[in-house]
Parts: sequence; C-alpha cells; structure tokens
Amino acid sequence: MNKIITLLILLATGLFAQAQQPLSLTDAIGKALENNYNIVIAKQNQQIAEIDNNWGTAGRYPYINLSLGDNNSLRAVDGDNTTSVSLSGGASVNWTIFDGFSVKITKSRLEELENLSKNNTAVMVESTIQSVILAYYDVLLQKEILATYYEVMQLSQDRFQKTEQQKEYGSAVTYDVLQAQNAYLADRASYLLQEVAYKNSKRNLAYLMAEKEAVDYDYTNAFEAITQDYTVADLRGQMIENNKSLQNQYINQRLLQSAVASAKSSFSPSLGVTGGVTGTHAGSKTGDMDMDWGNSANFYGNFTLSWNLFSGGNRKRALQIAEIDSNIGEIELTDMQHDLDNSLANLFEFYQVRKELLTVADENLAAAQLNLQISRDKFEAGAINSFNYRDVQEIYLRAAQGRLQAIYNFINAQTSLLRLTGVIVQEYE
Repeated sequence: MNKIITLLILLATGLFAQAQQPLSLTDAIGKALENNYNIVIAKQNQQIAEIDNNWGTAGRYPYINLSLGDNNSLRAVDGDNTTSVSLSGGASVNWTIFDGFSVKITKSRLEELENLSKNNTAVMVESTIQSVILAYYDVLLQKEILATYYEVMQLSQDRFQKTEQQKEYGSAVTYDVLQAQNAYLADRASYLLQEVAYKNSKRNLAYLMAEKEAVDYDYTNAFEAITQDYTVADLRGQMIENNKSLQNQYINQRLLQSAVASAKSSFSPSLGVTGGVTGTHAGSKTGDMDMDWGNSANFYGNFTLSWNLFSGGNRKRALQIAEIDSNIGEIELTDMQHDLDNSLANLFEFYQVRKELLTVADENLAAAQLNLQISRDKFEAGAINSFNYRDVQEIYLRAAQGRLQAIYNFINAQTSLLRLTGVIVQEYE
C-alpha cells in the first residue's frame, strides 16, 4: 500500500513539474519592460543624463582647492651644515561670476538633454511593447497554423488508412494507395516544418523578455481581432500630443536654439574672482645651533574682467553656423510632421482595409469548411475522385491560414496605429 501511495505521489509530482505556466500578453509585456536588454541600457543612459543635469556641471559654483607641501634641504659649506625645513599649505577659490549667461544656457541645455534621454527611454519602451505584442500574437498565429496543418494531416492519414483497407478488400488499387500516402507524407512534412516555426516564434518572444532558459508557457490570450472605430482627426490629435519621436524633434530644436544663444553669449565679457590664503611654517639651523622657526601667512583676492573684442571672426562664424543649424532643424521638424501625417493616413487606410479583409476571410473560411465537409462525404461515397478531394483540402488549408493571417495583419495595423499616436503605453500599461 505504501509503495502505491509513493508511486502516486511521484506521478503527481511529475505532472505538476510538467504543467505549463500561464502567460498573458500583459505578463509578457511586464517581463520585457523589466528585463529587456535595450530598455535596461536606455534606463542607464537616462540615469547618466539625470546625474549630469546639475548646476555644478553648468559652472555656477566656485572651485575650491587645498594644497599642502613639505620642502627640506641640507647645505654643506666649509664643514658647516645648514638645514632648512619648510611646511606650506593653502586654500584657493576660483569663481566665474559672469560669463555671458553661459551658465544659465548650459543648465537649460542639460535639462533638455535629460528630457531627451527620458523620451528616448519612452521610445524604447513603446518599441518594446509593440515588438512584444507582435511576437506574442505571432506565437498564437504559428500555434493556430500548426493546428490547421494537424487537422489536414489527420484527414490525409484517415484517407491513407481507409485506402489501404479498401485495397485489402479489392476496392482500391496500389495507385490509389500511393497517391493517398504521398498526400499524407506531404502534409506531415508541412506539419513538422510548422512545428519549427512555432518553436522559433516562442524563442523570439523569450528573447524580448530576456529569458535565457526555455519555459513552456500556456499563452492565455485568445487569438482574435478586436475592432475599433477611429477617426483621422482624433488620431492626429493624439499623435501631435503624444508621439515621442515628434517630441524628441521639438527638444532637438530647442537644443539648436540654445546653441545659438550660447554662440551669442561668447560676445559678452567675463568676470571672475580668485582668492585664497597660503601659510608657511619654516625653520633652519646651521651647525650645532638650535632650529630657528618662523611662521608667515599670505591672503589675496583678485577680480578679473576679460572681454574678447576680436578673434579672427571665429565667434561670428560660429553664430552664423548655429543659426543655419537652427533653420535646418525647423525644416526637419516640418518634414517630420508631414511624414507623420502621411504615415498616419497610410496606416489608417491599412487598418480600414484589413478590418474589411477580416470579414472576407471569415466568409471564405466558412465556405471552405462547408465545401470540405461536403467533399469528404462525396469522396467516401465515391461521387468524387481523390484528386478533387485533395484540391478541396488544399483550398480549406489556404482559407484557414488566410483567416489566421488576416487576424494577425489586423493586430499589426492596429498596434502600429497605437504606436504612431503615442498611446500604446496607455493601452497596455
């Protein structure tokens, strides 16, 4: 009795060990946002920009230096040795009080660079979410295609087995058996190749989630298309407000404008102050005399006003180049806005067409399923030959896969719309 209980426990343990872990699309996105390599790198770069955005980096605060020195010497003259010992220390302050508002301009630039880094992280997050969505549904697509191949393979296998039985009873010949066998082997080969495609799709998803060990997940989301009605005006409003690439272009334009301001500030004078204190504790002795010690201190404070009146025209040329760069940035911004409008119009039309194609694919599959059922009955009754039945099988396979591909294409178009309008994070947050 104990052996039976132990065996049951071992069997139950094995079954639980082999149980699939559930993985929803939300779970997959969460894993990717936490572990994806590109996102981790983007967050590290953002942290660097946050650290760099500091008034000290911009040059507002003074520089303070401390120094300490020890100087020893021994001088021998006609047998008399002179020993000198000197200890010195000091502190100095250097501070640029005014430099043509360059400190303020630099701080503003550092803030923009931090915002740009944050937006770059946001762009990477959006890209990763889109990639995970498509990879997740690609896994479901390949799984559904594998199921259609299995269904057709089972039909071919049944036909092959029945043809072999018919040959035994004399109602079929070797030619019929070979034909059925070839159809079954072709379907089995397609099924095996699709198994590889299914496994590859799972590996691609695991890579996006940065999972090195293969985990057999149960993908819980249904492979279905959820249609929504959009208007171009609403989508464009969301795009202008939320598109991170467009926002980055705005930031780049502000950086170019700050470069113009920085070039202008080079024409201004510069005022700096230096101050400090130095102290010395020194002693000397000659021969057998006692060491004679002395102390001294020196305090100083100086102001420096400098103004570069002429530098060979370099500052003027630098300002001209900065202004031209700013004008180029304006053109690039207009170009991006135009390009985004075109992309939105194209994606919206693709979305509308692929929504219509879903209906066409559903109707096509329904007709192919009915045709397959009728043809199977006719084939078993001898009303049609094996060639006709095989043609109907292939029509059904193409219709089933076409419907699955139509669903995936619709999800792809919808996800691209959400990414372009910058609301993909809100949709899958």
